[in-house]
Amino acid sequence: MKTLFIGGIKSGKSINAQNYTLKHSKNKPLYLATTEFFDEGMRQRIQEHQAQRAHSFHTLEEPLEIYKTISHATSPVLLECVSMWINNMLYHQHNFEDIKREMQKVLELPQDVVFVLNDVGSGIIPENKLAREYIDISGKIAQMIANRSDAVFHCIAGIATKIK
Repeated sequence: MKTLFIGGIKSGKSINAQNYTLKHSKNKPLYLATTEFFDEGMRQRIQEHQAQRAHSFHTLEEPLEIYKTISHATSPVLLECVSMWINNMLYHQHNFEDIKREMQKVLELPQDVVFVLNDVGSGIIPENKLAREYIDISGKIAQMIANRSDAVFHCIAGIATKIK
């Protein structure tokens, strides 16, 4: 089973995805953390997420090779977050085809995966070429995941509304 939680930053998608994953897991799920430490602000965000999940998950950190990590999982996986993974892939010089290929492989796995993704397509088109590329890739990956997901939840103000 594949499930997507999508929403803006601080929309409540992470906590809703965590609760959903725990509710639908027969054993301790895997929390696949994709965020790389770049600065103090990011470290604080990571610490908040770690405190939220406490000891409810097994945690693995993998910023790039999500297929390899998920393919070895023996319990449901919470992938937190696809947005940071896309960022990492671009930062490490991977192109859209690399990103798409990796996500297609993940979506074909039999493991239950809960995806968390920022909705970045509701704003204006930025002047910055890299920001436009990121938004376009994120939107295309969101469509891929939503299409292959059994359930999709849109989160706003801490409320997750099932849209699929």
